[in-house]
Amino acid sequence: MTPSCLVIIPALNEELSVGMVVRRTVESGFACLVVDDGSRDNTADVARRAGAHVVTMPINLGIGGALRCGFRWAVAHGYHSVVQCDADGQHSPELISQLVTKQESTGAHLVIGSRFLEARNYDVGIARGWLMKRMATLASRAVGTSMTDTTSGFRCIAQPLLGEFAQHYPVEYMESFEALMVAADAGYTVVEVASQMSHRIAGTASNNPLRSMGFTARVLLGGFLGTRFRIAPLHPST
Repeated sequence: MTPSCLVIIPALNEELSVGMVVRRTVESGFACLVVDDGSRDNTADVARRAGAHVVTMPINLGIGGALRCGFRWAVAHGYHSVVQCDADGQHSPELISQLVTKQESTGAHLVIGSRFLEARNYDVGIARGWLMKRMATLASRAVGTSMTDTTSGFRCIAQPLLGEFAQHYPVEYMESFEALMVAADAGYTVVEVASQMSHRIAGTASNNPLRSMGFTARVLLGGFLGTRFRIAPLHPST
C-alpha cells in the first residue's frame, strides 16, 4: 500500500460497479475509503468485501458532503494526500499513480486529472461545453496558468489544503469548480495532468443536465459576487 495517500470513493447506489473499482484501486497499491452517501442498495457491503474501508452516511448529503466526510477521515488517520475517484468506473484506478506522481514531483496542493489537456475533442455537448469554457477562463485567471478541466472529479489533494477542505469543503453539487477557485484565491498551487474518462460500468448518474446547468450558473454567479466558501490562505499576511 501507499501509506501517504488515500483514495476516496464517494458512492450512491453503485453496488454494480463499486466492487470492481475498489479491487482495481487496491491492486494498484492504494488504501481505499468508500463513503456510502445514503445508498438504498448494497453499495457498502460490496465495497467492504472488495477491500475498502467504508463510512456509511445515515442520509444522502450529496457529493460535496461525502467528500468532506472522506477528507476528515483521511486527516484523522494521518494521510498526507487523497485522490478522489468515482465509484462508477469512469475514472481508471490504474491512473491514480499519475496524479500522485504529479503531486509529489511538483509539490502542488491540488492536481486535476484533465480530460481536455491532450484530447481536446472530448464531447460534452454544446451547452455544457460553452459553460465549461467560461469556467476554464475564470479558473485560468485565478490560477495564473491555462486550465482546461475545472469540473473533473479525478483529482489529488495534498496537505495543508486537505486539512482546509476537511473543515470547509462545500456540500453543494459543482463543488469541484468552487474548490479549485477557492484554493487558487488562497494561494495554493493548482496544476493539471492529462487523464482519461471512460463510460460508467453500470447504473445511471444521480444528476441531470438541467440540474447541472442550474448549479453551474449559481457557482459562476457566486464567483462574481464573492460569495464562495473561505479557507485559510497558504501564506497569511502579517
